[in-house]
Amino acid sequence: MYAFVLPGALYFLLFKYVPLLGSVIAFQDYSPFQGFLHSDWVGFAHFARIFDNPEVLQVLVNTLTLSFLQIAFAFPVPIGLALLLNEIRNERFKRLLQSFIYLPHFLSWVVVIGIVTLFLRSDGVINSMTAKLFGWPSVQFLQLPWLFKPLLVLEIIWKEAGWGTIVFLAALAAVNPELQEAAIVDGAGRWKRMWHVTLPGIRGTIIILLILRLGTVLDNGFEQIFLMLNPYVEEVGNVLDTYVYYKGILQSDFSFATAVGLFKSVVGLILVVGANKLAKRFGEDGIY
Repeated sequence: MYAFVLPGALYFLLFKYVPLLGSVIAFQDYSPFQGFLHSDWVGFAHFARIFDNPEVLQVLVNTLTLSFLQIAFAFPVPIGLALLLNEIRNERFKRLLQSFIYLPHFLSWVVVIGIVTLFLRSDGVINSMTAKLFGWPSVQFLQLPWLFKPLLVLEIIWKEAGWGTIVFLAALAAVNPELQEAAIVDGAGRWKRMWHVTLPGIRGTIIILLILRLGTVLDNGFEQIFLMLNPYVEEVGNVLDTYVYYKGILQSDFSFATAVGLFKSVVGLILVVGANKLAKRFGEDGIY
């Protein structure tokens, strides 16, 4: 059994825990030429910059706004899909439909953004169709700041909603069928059974996944947003992940970028612990 655990343990040790040693440069004025041991210590100066810089505050607002939009609109979609799939009685059709909705998960963000760009650019599919059918002028969809965040959420829903149903379908399989039978005897219709029997049966799974999602509230993902950014939407689209890239890699401000990353991790830990305690207070199991 220990041999089975060893590869996973080595992965987390090498790629998750050992890199934490590099977090020390968040408290230094780090220079690659002086290294970890000889760089000057500055304490919490870089963390103070996070709150003193108006640019960072705007990036933080963008990050939180996008995260809560994802929680509000993208998180419930796999639950709804799983409930609908669970009601399909034809197993062959159900498996075929599952295969179709799983497929987008296996596409990289480069491919997904390429498809979106193909449809929404000025000479893309949508603008070409509207110009040909209605004579409308082309619209620069990818340069509209108000459309940027909703578009990101829709992309996430299309790509990940199907894959997210796997966990909820597994939870639905564990719901006691006798409860469904009792509800049918009591005269409950399909929607009533779904609301009063099925959803309460997977409530624990929903809460656990929501707690884990809150732990990444400052982590929007780098690839998708970086590929969608352009000068027209940078003010509303620049989030902590892309900001760290610009500061740490392009401007070589390694210490400040590390401080931002460490700040994200601490906030995520606090949110997970707080949400877990709140879940236990309401009688749920939580994640630990």
